[in-house]
Amino acid sequence: MLSFAKPARHQNVEAEEQQGPKKLPWGEGERLQKVLAKAGVASRRVAEELIEQGRIEVDGVIVREQGLRIDPDTAVVRVDGVRIVVRDEQVYLALNKPKGFQSTMSDEFNRPCVGDIVAERVMAGQRLFHVGRLDADTEGLLLLTNDGDLAHRLMHPSFEVSKTYLATVDGEVQRDVGKRLRKGVELDDGPATVDEFQVLEVGEGRSLVKVVLHEGRKHIVRRLLDAIGHPVTALVRTRIGPVALGDQRPGTLRVLGRDEIGKLYEAVDL
Repeated sequence: MLSFAKPARHQNVEAEEQQGPKKLPWGEGERLQKVLAKAGVASRRVAEELIEQGRIEVDGVIVREQGLRIDPDTAVVRVDGVRIVVRDEQVYLALNKPKGFQSTMSDEFNRPCVGDIVAERVMAGQRLFHVGRLDADTEGLLLLTNDGDLAHRLMHPSFEVSKTYLATVDGEVQRDVGKRLRKGVELDDGPATVDEFQVLEVGEGRSLVKVVLHEGRKHIVRRLLDAIGHPVTALVRTRIGPVALGDQRPGTLRVLGRDEIGKLYEAVDL
């Protein structure tokens, strides 16, 4: 929800003295109020109030001019410091990938794949691609988008976007295992660590654990837990950065909310 109390995060005198966004002549681009309304930020009337309060930035500069025309394809717009999506054609989806599905848009062996789930969108002209992968035996959160810049940064290890997993493993995991995993475990392709580790349930020769890490290597969670003597029998990814799977059912899609998209942008410095 939009707060109506705080000023723009970057508001300061120096910012206001910077050169403002490129002003487009009448008939080109769209009025800023309209862009904000289409993005779901607020009605045009409330958008005008936000502009007047100095809570809107365009291309890094606070805007107080009513009726400013901008190019939604190139302008970077922020509300209270959080970037918003202003391009109509941008698509941001959360998929709960079912177990047994390949993380590909098509499969040469005709195995079930992500492309089957979004086939109607692709046929309608949307060019979607998945952010990262989950192996066929792993279910859970997979992001789909046509925003190439965001997808590239989310997958790049330098931005260290965390991912959260729930794993059912063989054996009753001892409480001190987390310390070992945080310190680091040597794998075939080098050492690996977790950011967080928590034992949630133990009993009947099995354990349920939560693993948070920003590693992106293939089968990294399975390999880490296998290396400490607790092979994975079931694995679900429940979160990518600020986006949570929640109670979304396997095989279903949902459109990401404006706040979620803004936080993803923030996580990768866009």
